[in-house]
Amino acid sequence: MTATAPAAEATVRKSSPGTARGPRRRTGRLRRVGLPYLLLLPALLLELLVHLVPMVIGIAMSFKELTQFYIRDWSTAPWAGLDNYSVSVDFDAPVGKALLHSFLVTVAFTVLSVGLCWLIGTAAAVFMQDTFCGRGLLRALFLVPYALPVYAAVITWVFMFQHDNGLVNHVLHDQLGLTDKPSFWLIGDNSFVALLTVSVWKGWPFAFLIVMAGLQNIPRELYEAAALDGAGMVQQLRRITLPSLRPVNQVLVLVLFLWTFNDFNTPYVLFGKSAPEAADLISVHIYQASFVTWNFGTGSAMSVLLLLFLLVVTGVHLALTSRGRRTAQ
Repeated sequence: MTATAPAAEATVRKSSPGTARGPRRRTGRLRRVGLPYLLLLPALLLELLVHLVPMVIGIAMSFKELTQFYIRDWSTAPWAGLDNYSVSVDFDAPVGKALLHSFLVTVAFTVLSVGLCWLIGTAAAVFMQDTFCGRGLLRALFLVPYALPVYAAVITWVFMFQHDNGLVNHVLHDQLGLTDKPSFWLIGDNSFVALLTVSVWKGWPFAFLIVMAGLQNIPRELYEAAALDGAGMVQQLRRITLPSLRPVNQVLVLVLFLWTFNDFNTPYVLFGKSAPEAADLISVHIYQASFVTWNFGTGSAMSVLLLLFLLVVTGVHLALTSRGRRTAQ
C-alpha cells in the first residue's frame, strides 16, 4: 500500500503537465490561425466604408427622382423606379444621345490609349533588357511620369498646350513649322489628341514596369538557343517573348482598360467641369449630369450602367483568358 501511493503521485505529476499543455497548444493554434484575420479586419472595415457603402447608396439613389430640391434629405426623394435608366438608354432623346456619344468617345479613347501604352511600354522594356551604360538612369527617367502626382503632371500639360505661349505650339509651329498657325489643343477636335497624349504619357511607364518584371522570368537560355538556331530579333520576339508574356499581358491589358475607362482626374484637370465634345469621356459626363445639372438620380443610373458594362467586360475577359489557358494546357 505504501509503495503504490508514491507511484500514483508520480503518475499524477507526469500527467498533469500534459493536461495543462493541451489547452495551451490549442490556444496558441487559435492565435496563429486568427491573427491574420484580425490584422485584415481594419482593412476590410475601411474597404467597406470607402467603397461598398457608397456603392450601395449610389445604387439606391439611381431608383429615386433625386434633384437639387432633395439634397438636404435625399431619402425623402420620390421613388422613380426604372425611369432614370430608361431616360439614360433612350438614345433618341437628348440625354441618351449625349450618353451614347460619350460612351463611344470613351471606347475609342480607351482602345487607343491602352494599345499605345502597351506598345510603347513593351518596346521600352524589351530595349532595356540589353546591358548598356546608363541603363539604370534611363529606367528611372522612364518611371518619372508614373511617379508624378496626377494633378501636377496634368497641370503642366495644360500650360504646354496653351494657344499663345504653350511649348507644344512653340515646337510644332515656331521651331519645326509643321502647322500653318498655332493650334487650339484644349478645345475643338484637337482636344481628343491632347487628352490621348497626356493619357499615354502618364500610363505607358506602368506597362513598361509590368512587362519589364515579366521579362525577368524568361530564361536567357531560350534566347541563346534561338540565336544558335539562326533566329533573329523579330523571330525571338514572336516565338519567345510575346508567348511567354501572355499571362502578364492579359492582366496588364485588363488593368489598363479599367483605369483608362474610369479615368476622371486627367480630363477634369485638363478641361475643367465641361469637357469639349470631342473629349467628352463618360466619367466627366456622369459628373456633369450629377453635379452640374443637379440630377443625381440620372447620374447614379449612368454610374450603375457603367459599372455593369465594366463587370461584363471583365467577366468576358476572364472567361476568354481562362479558356485559353485550359486549351494551352
